[in-house]
Amino acid sequence: MHIRQWTAALCAALLCGPAAGQVAAPAHENLNPEAASGYQAKQAVSARHFMVATANPLATQAGYRILKAGGSAADAAIAVQLVLGLTEPQSSGIGGGGFMVHYAAGPRQVRVYDSRETAPAAARPDRFMRDGKPLPFRQAVDSGLSVGTPGLLRGLELAHRQQGRLPWRTLFQPAIELATQGFEVSPRLHAMVAESREALAAQPAAARYFLAPDGQPWPVGHVLKNPEYAEVLRRVADKGAAAFYHGDIAHDIVAAVRAHATPGDLSVADLAGYKARVREPVCGDYRGYRLCGAPPPSSGPLAVLQMLGVLEHFPMDKLGPRSVQAAHYFAEAGRLAYADRGFYVADPDFARVPTQAMLAPAYLARRAALVRPDRSMGTALPGDPAGLLASRARDDALELPSTTHVSVVDAQGNVVSMTNTIESAFGSKIFVRGFLLNNELTDFSLSFKDPEGRLVANRVQGGKRPRSSMAPMIVFRDDQPYLAVGSPGGSAIINYVAKTLVGVLDWNLDIQQAISLPNLGSRNQATELERGSSLQDLAPALRGMGHEVKMVDFPSGLQGIVIRPGELVGGADPRREGLALGE
Repeated sequence: MHIRQWTAALCAALLCGPAAGQVAAPAHENLNPEAASGYQAKQAVSARHFMVATANPLATQAGYRILKAGGSAADAAIAVQLVLGLTEPQSSGIGGGGFMVHYAAGPRQVRVYDSRETAPAAARPDRFMRDGKPLPFRQAVDSGLSVGTPGLLRGLELAHRQQGRLPWRTLFQPAIELATQGFEVSPRLHAMVAESREALAAQPAAARYFLAPDGQPWPVGHVLKNPEYAEVLRRVADKGAAAFYHGDIAHDIVAAVRAHATPGDLSVADLAGYKARVREPVCGDYRGYRLCGAPPPSSGPLAVLQMLGVLEHFPMDKLGPRSVQAAHYFAEAGRLAYADRGFYVADPDFARVPTQAMLAPAYLARRAALVRPDRSMGTALPGDPAGLLASRARDDALELPSTTHVSVVDAQGNVVSMTNTIESAFGSKIFVRGFLLNNELTDFSLSFKDPEGRLVANRVQGGKRPRSSMAPMIVFRDDQPYLAVGSPGGSAIINYVAKTLVGVLDWNLDIQQAISLPNLGSRNQATELERGSSLQDLAPALRGMGHEVKMVDFPSGLQGIVIRPGELVGGADPRREGLALGE
């Protein structure tokens, strides 16, 4: 069955149309933006009391179940993530980490729960260097060297302790049931396994689970069971995250990393000592809205805010989503933000990150003045908002697209925007007790200094969190939450989220239309346009303005919810199998 048919059939089975208390939001008559060809058009979904949007219908259904039972937004996000680790294992799981941005309606407080992985204590800056040169990226990624200390369960536990309403054990039941009884392999999971078949086959435990006896990916519709994952979840449900970070599960994780053909140095002490962090969000203003997201070590919201701070100097609201000029300004703003990102953003416990200076209106005005209306600047140079440029070297990390995003609003008005990952598809491919381990350490710069001896802020160091591009964000209007949004997609996440925010805040699109807009942007290299979309028609004009234009596949996985008085409006990315569901 084709992915569009499968998604439509499951959507019908879950009553995700106008039934079940949901009403499709009206489309804008004069703006009918579409994603790349080949994706089924979706309409926004409306609800009154609560809503959850995820990249997988079974995960959305689990979150709906928790919200229906009176659970909080944090409760639902936890249940969702445990299911995603089973049904979308290529993207996230308990062997990885991420960021949860949480708005608590009672105290009207925004907190960020940082469960980003950490480098083993034994890690050195030259971890990915050989003979003075960086390792080939693929060699670095699929290895024990790339595995960081998983943080997800510690982060979820901390969030539940502070924001949960239902018992911890209850949140594990949907995932345990699915892992025990089995779930049908979706078209996307089948396709991702097929793409990674050779790498998965090289790891015996992963091969036994993801591949049939003949070495081929399990077909779409095959019922896949994961009793080992169910048992791990039962133990964590009963004893808390400590059951994962201490004892035989932790020993098995370490043994698997060290048994790899390219062994890593993760230790049981690294696991036992991991701590999730509560951080203050990074926030900024755009056209009367207040936007908050995960701070460094994530570069995502900071770069999005820099882009918007530049775009505020241009009439994006008058240009529209099909405008050459809008695409030009958007790409130029991206060049400037990515240029700064490559020099300044790293784990703030190890390097000074000049966050406030990078978001200062005067600084962003100077950056915006570099944008010419009729000509691309090519490769942007970083600014120097805090006098650090002379001491910094450029980062050469290469983040591959994977990851997942979850948006939730509960009946009490609490909001979660959460992005989690194991880095590239299927992480390190090391499979332990029914889950995959991350390869997150290749989000560090592979080199650690430049020829002049200047150090890279995002270099490998023991205990350090690698820089991320994850950009979970919550937007406020008149001090009330208005929008929760985020996306997977490696370093392109920044452009995906910024595009969606422009779509909603500048172009007055509903959240589904904004998500479905063709993806575009520049990561301070070529200007990238989503292959097969209407944006391809802009390429000749952009080239005439000096842009190097590339058509690329842009498999974002945006999930968003707009919060209005008496109404929640949700959208899910048509490029994946996502579903928004509410009541």
